[in-house]
Amino acid sequence: MAHKSYARCIDLPTEQVFHNIRNAKRFAMDIGGSLAKVAYSSLVKKKSTMVFDDTDSIGPNKGSIYNVSETDQEIVRLHFVKFETKYIETCLDFINANLIQSRESMLDKVIKVTGGGAYKYTELINGKLGVQVDKEDEMECLIKGCNFLLKNISDEAFCYTRHANPEYKFQGVDSHVFPYLLVNIGSGVSLCKVESESKFERIGGTSTGGGTFWGLGSLLTSAKEFDELLELAESGDHKSVDMLVKDIYGGDYGAIGLGADVIASSFGKAARSTKDSAQNSPSFKKEDIARSLLLCISNDIGQIAYLQAKLHGVQKIYFGGFFIRGHPFTMHTITFAINFWSKGEIQALFLRHEGYLGAIGAFLKGMEEEDDERYSWGENLAGSSGLASPKHVGTSHVVQELSNNFSMLEINRLDRALHPCPLLLDVISYLPDTVDLTQDIDARNYWLKCFADGAKKTHDLAVKSQPHEQDASERADKFLKKYLERLKSLEQNPCAYGSLTVRSLLDTSTHFLEESLFTDIFSQQKQFENEQALRVLPSRLKTLDEQPESERHFQLVLGMLAGNVFDWGAKEVCTILETQQLTLEEAQAKLQKRPWLCDDFDTWLCRVSQPNPYKCAVIFVDNSGVDIILGIFPFARQLLSMGTNVILCANSQPSLNDVVYRELLWIVNKASDVCPVLHNAMTEGRLKVMETGQASPCLDLRLIDEKLVSAIKEMEADLVVIEGMGRAIHTNFDASFACDALKVAVIKNRWLANRYGGEMFSVIFKFEKGRKVSSSCLSAASAKR
Repeated sequence: MAHKSYARCIDLPTEQVFHNIRNAKRFAMDIGGSLAKVAYSSLVKKKSTMVFDDTDSIGPNKGSIYNVSETDQEIVRLHFVKFETKYIETCLDFINANLIQSRESMLDKVIKVTGGGAYKYTELINGKLGVQVDKEDEMECLIKGCNFLLKNISDEAFCYTRHANPEYKFQGVDSHVFPYLLVNIGSGVSLCKVESESKFERIGGTSTGGGTFWGLGSLLTSAKEFDELLELAESGDHKSVDMLVKDIYGGDYGAIGLGADVIASSFGKAARSTKDSAQNSPSFKKEDIARSLLLCISNDIGQIAYLQAKLHGVQKIYFGGFFIRGHPFTMHTITFAINFWSKGEIQALFLRHEGYLGAIGAFLKGMEEEDDERYSWGENLAGSSGLASPKHVGTSHVVQELSNNFSMLEINRLDRALHPCPLLLDVISYLPDTVDLTQDIDARNYWLKCFADGAKKTHDLAVKSQPHEQDASERADKFLKKYLERLKSLEQNPCAYGSLTVRSLLDTSTHFLEESLFTDIFSQQKQFENEQALRVLPSRLKTLDEQPESERHFQLVLGMLAGNVFDWGAKEVCTILETQQLTLEEAQAKLQKRPWLCDDFDTWLCRVSQPNPYKCAVIFVDNSGVDIILGIFPFARQLLSMGTNVILCANSQPSLNDVVYRELLWIVNKASDVCPVLHNAMTEGRLKVMETGQASPCLDLRLIDEKLVSAIKEMEADLVVIEGMGRAIHTNFDASFACDALKVAVIKNRWLANRYGGEMFSVIFKFEKGRKVSSSCLSAASAKR
């Protein structure tokens, strides 16, 4: 990587490299011998939609039952930028030149720095930024950063299997992190056993690491750069340099289980070269030498790691450091070594953001000294770099150049802490997504095209949602361009940001919208539909009350299903809703007739016909308007009438036309004005409205709002109801719960309906009895921990 190439990247617009640097508040650095990482926090502007009751409003909202408005909001975002240490002076100049704060305001401030550069570059940092350097222990920062990523970032850890489909297999958020072995492969190798947030020890290491590979590689080949050596190794054939078992035995050595192609001696064939006659000496290709060297070092590291893990009873080994840097062949060699020595019992695990461990740890130490509040964090998919493609698929020259010199990670601070849902049967084995698009090629091709086709409509809705903002069209254009570019990159490299799913595609769209300062683009539509449905609610409840109890249960379920048809996230439904004002009855007529595609209604009826069937029902709701008001409210009202307490759970942040927590609070209060059952339940605390801590039409129960977790436990919830195509089909369709579970949805996508063997408006009504965690599950969970 030439300095000239780097300089061109540094001249790119600020937001392409150091996002929000002008608003940076706190810094930390991790400076190694080869790579430097800058961490900083900033206040990022975003829009937020507020719901309020204003009877004196004028203009288009005059006479509305409630009103909405957008307001400016700021969130805390962490930024991490990685680059080569040899360019640190240029980067410090760039940061200093782009800070809003004057040099005087930076005086007497302290910056946390870890790594060897904390000592080597103290005076440079002080001189360039005018700050005092507070040196932090490198190993402590690495482990603190690793714990943070494993607990907060979805799909952070993964296994790598070369030529598999997919090559990456992600582990998801790990709420039971400890104990684990962290193998940090820098110039040398350190192995640390981590038992808790504060308890760890270095249990071993070796001087044969990344520096050895680079140093010997430079001596043995013409390559001088680390990446150049890796590229050589990728195309080399080690068999021409290494002595194999078959070179000694003529085949396998079956007595001790060694295959013919197992390396018996690294560089063994080089020792057999004729030395006394130059013309008879074999010539070894530089590619073969580099590959042999990489395998030699990787196998030794893998064996040492396995032996230490075995000695200390640890089942999880995470590898990180400069030697890895997301390079597919490097991960393959380490994975092969671990599999070989452990006979497949232990998997090598890697981290998407392993290069930031030290910087994250240093930053957190500084933050904790000033702020002791508890937060959760989530990756900003719009501002982070993805994993390199194992197939080295090319992108545009500028993007390639930028990604070669820089790697970015952005993390948003969430309002409060998140914890696993206590109703799950086993949080360790739980995976929210029904289909992994990295494995299912047909599904991947369909959904990527589906989201690309719908992006222009999202663009138009975004513009329409901010009619008084002069730059709305310009910002929407940026959203469209960036989102389509991301979809194209995911088409080439599906594993770049973790497991590719419908959920992750929806989340990515939301993040890009937020980056372009758009928030609830369906707010006006939801306002209109909520008002219309609230006006119909009294007659709907009256009709249901006139039904015999057995028939009423069926009509309640039909109403819930019909309400779920009103989904602006389903393309074919949008076509209907745009051309006609659909009623609940008309939607009900479109539903599949019984028997449904998944039909457990009779079992459900038998269960709810029992006296006092449930203590507490937790209902994860879906869409605004008819869905929540005419579908879910009557269903919840019936449960309340039977003595069951109810928790209505809505998204914390907007997505599509899903009802949001702050809207749901207001809507429930309005509904209770016309329904004594709802009113009394609210007054008595038997009906609660709570937020999930999420912002997606899909539902990931690995991390939900801590207050909701507490309420579920305190109210002894024994029924979970999951409603909607995103929450009950795209996610959680196969989820197992310790309590009874009801999964309810209407399939409003023709391709998906065909996948399930149904047609448009096929019905999913899946009732599952709660299960207890078996002793074998508990043993497996204990082993994983």
